[in-house]
This record gives sequence, C-alpha cells and structure tokens, in this order.
Amino acid sequence: MREPPPVGSSKQRANEIKAKQAASAAERARKPQPKVSARMVPVNEASLAPYNSYGAPDYAIRGYYLDMPFRCAGCGKDEVWTGTQQKWWYEVAKGYAYSGPKLCRMCRRKERERRDEARRVHLEGVARKK
Repeated sequence: MREPPPVGSSKQRANEIKAKQAASAAERARKPQPKVSARMVPVNEASLAPYNSYGAPDYAIRGYYLDMPFRCAGCGKDEVWTGTQQKWWYEVAKGYAYSGPKLCRMCRRKERERRDEARRVHLEGVARKK
C-alpha cells in the first residue's frame, strides 16, 4: 500500500528539496574524479548558460564531456560529436544545455546555403514589389 504524501507547508517541502539538492551536490564533490584522458574535456559550469531546470545535464554532473555518437537526420551518416565541439557549443556559443547534434557538418552547410538562397530570393521579390 502506498503511503500518503507528507503533510506540511510548501516552505517545509521546499526546504526538504533544497537539503536533498545540497546533499547530492556534496556527494558529487566527495566522489573521486576520474583521471582525465584525451577524450574527456572538463566542464566549466560557470560558463554554461542558465538552463532553468531542477536537474543538471549529464555532462555537468559528470564534470567532463565525452565524445557522443549520433546519426545525421539529413543523410543518415553516423557521426561523432567530440568533447571539444560540445564544450564550444555549451560554454562559448551558450547553446541550450539539453540540446544535441542533429545534422552532420555537410548537411548543416547545405541547410545554411538553402536558407541563405531562400532569404535572397525573398528580399529580391520584396525589392521588386516596391
């Protein structure tokens, strides 16, 4: 049989949640960090864009980026999103913390060219109309 939820004010519940989060952060800090290899790029949490979530992304909890395989949605080719590319995306470009790769480099280039051409054609039409 399930137990009913604890009775208390929302302030009490908020304090319990904060205590759990602090305990989990302290536990992560106590864990011995693995030896960093060439494939493990360290995370600088201060450089991450705010992600307004109750949890943290895997790489932030882990403390380093790992190479991540993915399949391109455009051509279906298997690719690898390297740790250095992830570091640039999340820390320099301030990309959304839970986003990931979708297209390979060639498909991104083709999509960018397609958008630029569509914009050029649109602006020519607008200029001709005036």
